[in-house]
Amino acid sequence: MLYGKAIAALALSAWCLKAGGANPPADVAEDLESRGSAHMHSFPLISNTARTSVGCWFWSDPEFTGDGIEAFLDACEKHTPFGLITQSIRYPVEITDPAVKERLSGAVRDAAGRGIGVALDLDIRLARAAFFSEYPDDMQEIVLVRTAAVTEAGATELRITCQDFGDHYTYRARPYGSLGGRLLRAYAYELSPDGVEPETLQDVTAHCQFRELERNECVVALPEGVVHEFQTFCALVAFRLFAPDVFSPYLCHFERRLIMSYADTPLAGVSKDEWGFPGRAEPSPLDLWYSSHMARAYGSKSGGRDLADDLLLMAVGVRGAESGRAAAINSYMEMNRERNSEIEQRFYESVKDVLGEDAFVGNHPTWFPYPGKQEAFKNGLDWWSVRRDIAQTDEVTPYAARTALAKKWGSPFWLNMYYAPTLEDYGSDIWRHLLGGGRMNFHPVWPAPWRSLGTSLLEGPLLQAEQRIRLLDLITDAPVDCPVAVVFGHPSFLNWAGEGFGDAGMALVDALWERGIYADLIPTSEVHSGALRIADDGRLCYGRQRYEAAVLYHPEYERAGLAKLWGDVAEAKATALYRVGDWTRTFDGAPFDGGGALPEAMQPLDMDGCVRRIEELLAARGIERQTPGSPRTTAGFPASVAPEPRGQCRLLDGTLVIASGAEDVRGDRITKTLEAGGCVIDVDAIGMAAVRVDPGGRVEALACGGLRRFKAGELAIELDEPLDLALWRGPGGAWKGAVLALGGALPAALTDLTDDWQRIQRIAPRQ
Repeated sequence: MLYGKAIAALALSAWCLKAGGANPPADVAEDLESRGSAHMHSFPLISNTARTSVGCWFWSDPEFTGDGIEAFLDACEKHTPFGLITQSIRYPVEITDPAVKERLSGAVRDAAGRGIGVALDLDIRLARAAFFSEYPDDMQEIVLVRTAAVTEAGATELRITCQDFGDHYTYRARPYGSLGGRLLRAYAYELSPDGVEPETLQDVTAHCQFRELERNECVVALPEGVVHEFQTFCALVAFRLFAPDVFSPYLCHFERRLIMSYADTPLAGVSKDEWGFPGRAEPSPLDLWYSSHMARAYGSKSGGRDLADDLLLMAVGVRGAESGRAAAINSYMEMNRERNSEIEQRFYESVKDVLGEDAFVGNHPTWFPYPGKQEAFKNGLDWWSVRRDIAQTDEVTPYAARTALAKKWGSPFWLNMYYAPTLEDYGSDIWRHLLGGGRMNFHPVWPAPWRSLGTSLLEGPLLQAEQRIRLLDLITDAPVDCPVAVVFGHPSFLNWAGEGFGDAGMALVDALWERGIYADLIPTSEVHSGALRIADDGRLCYGRQRYEAAVLYHPEYERAGLAKLWGDVAEAKATALYRVGDWTRTFDGAPFDGGGALPEAMQPLDMDGCVRRIEELLAARGIERQTPGSPRTTAGFPASVAPEPRGQCRLLDGTLVIASGAEDVRGDRITKTLEAGGCVIDVDAIGMAAVRVDPGGRVEALACGGLRRFKAGELAIELDEPLDLALWRGPGGAWKGAVLALGGALPAALTDLTDDWQRIQRIAPRQ
């Protein structure tokens, strides 16, 4: 085997010697010599990601032990439009291994020679052994809160097992399993429906016997005679996992060194995917993240409280301490979200500092692709604070979150890493993506045999449809228009002691998108960050988006200062405001009259009433609906509403997009007369017809698949053979154009317009 244990051990030693175990933490020292250094091999295509199709490359056996590298790149070069590939490893190696680096770097050079950029995954989870060797005390812990009944004699025993956690970073590699456990706290108490009876609570940690059976299993025993009158024994056992401590002060510094170790490779960029604590498909507040570094951060966040002491309060609750419990959970969960966001931001900055500003930072923060309890415990649902060079999501992430991320990061569209078990699903969803303001990031068909991952997308015309759709990117850099903002309470979403835990307002969002009312989903943390604000025209805005209506959804546990923004917006009277849910307590759990603090216009509504009010408002303001939707899912994830694969949408620069791929993946025939900006347009095309008209009614740009006829004002194009083309006005109003490649001379109908045409090589499916 090419990468055996002996090679890995030698490589790990070499990494540790080179890196130096005595390096200071990232918040103390920052490798200042490397800051701002130019990356000599930056890949030029990726500075304009909007014109680059993106594929995924998953390295497994064929890439590490066979001919998988050359076979995959040959296929990409001949049969895909990919200008960028994001790479990920599904094999038991570490990226600190020199042999692994040599193989990765060789593949990157081969790809660059073919005109394809590669963004390597250089996440710390691919170097966990190296991190553990250097910082063995800085591994993540999880505290399991477990209970048992106390016998009449006062004795009891708990046998506690910690599961092995895993994700695609541990696929066929070592899981985030336990390295051993320790007893953190133990209690005896009476338990009522309202929580622990405080007068009975007794700390019995010093009396307990702790015995480790296996690395992931232990026994905690309470001897006879310690307690007699209590019914419940509770043990809090901290298991140390084979995963870096999220709060380690060395984590960001270590990741920066990983990036620096690949700086001599001609990278297009670097990827970091689904960051956060080890993922849990069925998380419970009886399993809480912990570490000594985390405890110190919690003390600072909570005004000096002890995290170990507060775990029982958060997990089980104490009667009469409801406000304190809410405050503790709010501080704990917000702290976790902020720390994960900080790690993501420092990763982004390190890539730019080490490799140069043109280096692409990619892949998505969405692990469980739905705003629910899984993401609450994974990363605090930090999606909106995770910076990428283009807004990225995956799988069935709700469209409202995708569109909001595009606004936050100034992206012309969102990019969604998509997979399904059949190509037919791709063929439908690529058009849904377009009509929802996005593009597809092509994950190979899954589930599928690993050997076929490199070729499973190449059959049929799917990627030809992608080329056709991408013509739109030549005429616009504007995201889709979403006239409604649904702003959900982030603290309420994260707090399992309240009624809004895991509820981001998706039922409301789905009801709007189902009716063709596009809405952005945004957390209230974006108000506190200043990203969601009031614009100069008095409307609520998020990036380039100005909203006609906004809904504040479940603002429980918010800080009182949140009310100011809504008061300012209400006073301006440009964005209509609505509210669903009460606001009765602040972040610290204190009683609060949120209804009185908010504008009079924001009286609470039920969901159906809110949707009706928004429908009436948009109709009165002449805001047309876009493509209606229906529930859509893949891979068994929760469904959310996506646009149908036939309809229309509008972009923020006024571009009108009509698209249809309901019957044929390459696109359906579009013959339509429509009005845009006071201009009557007659079009005959296939798949997509996009047009933008200036304020004077003159066509400014168009992009059409299979165009046969286009007439609008003085512009008339009649073609004997259909062509995929884009046409736009350059400086001074002169036409510029692009066509997917064809042999011979261009038709006179095009050359009469302009001689400034570029040809794009059309790809062919694999036979």
